[in-house]
Amino acid sequence: MEKKLYKSRTDKKWEGVCGGIAKYFGIDSTLVRLVWALVSLFSGGITGLIVYFVCDLVLPSEPDDFVEV
Repeated sequence: MEKKLYKSRTDKKWEGVCGGIAKYFGIDSTLVRLVWALVSLFSGGITGLIVYFVCDLVLPSEPDDFVEV
């Protein structure tokens, strides 16, 4: 079974983008959120928000029957 990137339904603060990225790479979601915030701050703020909203629109939500193996 191949890995797919989804927005997380359970590990989310806003839309589940960072939680889904963390689950895909097998790392802590807090670390992903922290890195995302730092990159956003150092890139002027708007770039990080635009990338987040694009990811929110492009990434599918995690299926209800999704089981991580």
